[in-house]
Amino acid sequence: MTALERARAAAFPAGEYAGQESFMRASEIRTLARRAGIGPGVSVLDLCCGVAGPGRMITAESACRYLGVDCSARALATARERASDLSCRFEQAHLPPLPEGRFEVVLLLETMLAFPDKQALADEVARVLEPGGRFAFTVEEGRPLTRPERTQLPGADAVWLIELAELTRVLGQAGLTVTWQQDYSSAHHATATALTGCYRADRGQVAGQIGEPATAELITAHQLWSDWLGRGRVRKFAMVAAKP
Repeated sequence: MTALERARAAAFPAGEYAGQESFMRASEIRTLARRAGIGPGVSVLDLCCGVAGPGRMITAESACRYLGVDCSARALATARERASDLSCRFEQAHLPPLPEGRFEVVLLLETMLAFPDKQALADEVARVLEPGGRFAFTVEEGRPLTRPERTQLPGADAVWLIELAELTRVLGQAGLTVTWQQDYSSAHHATATALTGCYRADRGQVAGQIGEPATAELITAHQLWSDWLGRGRVRKFAMVAAKP
């Protein structure tokens, strides 16, 4: 494990770290996968999969047919190496558009906020879903960031919040209907707080891996997310939306 991964693993309760690069616990990922109907032979497209910690866990436990897509060649190289004993496939691509094909489930974990045009994303998801397919995702819900908030937050150019009513409208416009949702704001506030503490405690080792400027930004960003989740500025939801 890298220094970053060791810090992440220390932040999660026992059994809740599965290589995820996010605030989600392993049990929350399993719940979302179950609600989306992921099981043996089900075709799954995992968008922005990164090193595919959640994807590898889901594949190992459900025997689904998994395709992970990410723009980072380096992340995908790690994903392929770590999934060598699993029937996972990976493709490198910038999204949207989504890969051609039809899928029973499309996953998007912890990266909805990176898409400024959520209507274009939802339309593409609906296009590749089979009839009766499910879009399973997490979303950072709230008003758009203000200019001072964008100034504070490292990487703010990849953070585009959306309010729940607008998200429901966007999904409906794409022909998708929400069938399940769960508010994880409190749990993710606790995770963000724990991650901030672990990154600070292991700052020297983490900086040795990614450099001091990147480490400082990492800690600043996690502290801000902890604050926003704690006071309700942002809420976190896991959701499933179905195609008729």
